[in-house]
Amino acid sequence: MSIKVEHEIHRRRKGRNMGVGLLLVGFVVLVLALTFTKVTSGDFELPRAEELQ
Repeated sequence: MSIKVEHEIHRRRKGRNMGVGLLLVGFVVLVLALTFTKVTSGDFELPRAEELQ
């Protein structure tokens, strides 16, 4: 088996994939933080069944 040198396109694609992955992780963390903040605040209440009708 011969050792192949990584092509420039693969390096670029790997870098782009890492960037998109980091943005996705950042977005998920942001949504989870906002959800956690909303739920743990004192004014959060689940809707009551009689109010839904």
